[in-house]
Amino acid sequence: MLHFFLRNSGSSVISLLSRYFDKRKFIKLLTKKNLKLLEELINTKVTHPKIFIEAFTHRSAVDHQKFKASNERLEFLGDALLGFIIGEALFNAFPLEDEGFLTKIRSNFVNKAALYDCAKRINLLQFIFVGAELSSGSRNGFKTILADGVEALIGAIYIDCGMEKTKQFIRENIVEPNLKLGLHLVDENFKSQLLEFTQAARIDSPKYVIVAESGPEHDREFTVQISIGDTVWGEGKGKSKKAAEQEAAKNAIHSIPPENQKYLHKPELNHSPP
Repeated sequence: MLHFFLRNSGSSVISLLSRYFDKRKFIKLLTKKNLKLLEELINTKVTHPKIFIEAFTHRSAVDHQKFKASNERLEFLGDALLGFIIGEALFNAFPLEDEGFLTKIRSNFVNKAALYDCAKRINLLQFIFVGAELSSGSRNGFKTILADGVEALIGAIYIDCGMEKTKQFIRENIVEPNLKLGLHLVDENFKSQLLEFTQAARIDSPKYVIVAESGPEHDREFTVQISIGDTVWGEGKGKSKKAAEQEAAKNAIHSIPPENQKYLHKPELNHSPP
């Protein structure tokens, strides 16, 4: 098992991952050992191993010989299934909550960070195939590959095993762990929080302005400044404009004086799913 991925960071992780993926070039696509591990993971027999091989194949590994198709189509299907099944689970778990609460919580459960955490829990790395050019890539790149791999796996489970097994997998590996972690109590949409604050405090709405861009085209970094009225409330950086805006809003919220924090929405901590 590749527990090193959880313990290491930076260049050491990339070096270990590189050696790991180099070795996988010479391994059968789905060994008996890995097939058994897969069946234990999804709690059912695999009828069509090829659909799972496709689910584990990143587009960089496609050579049209050994690896014939990438997992992107299954990722698309898995994303749709994940949104529906998570939505249904939260609808049943929180019968007294409104649409806004359920939408925010679903976002927390299906975002890339949550899916990456799921990939770590189930040790998805042991199944994934990537091309040699990515085996020395960034840690963030591997996070995305693993998060996308979870969605592709969900798509494969649905095709091979049906809806009930798909629901069971999502419930056991995403819904229940995240509820135990209290992820349903976390609101990371800082832009939404800040907008609600300005409305409650009856002041001007936030305005976001990109003040700087840096880095090469494939690895841009954006700097966003946030103003409320004529005052700059915060600044944030990110690899996308949305990420930079969220960081700026987060910093603005942290700068709110104690006497004005009464206008911030505080999530209730008494949500107890059945």
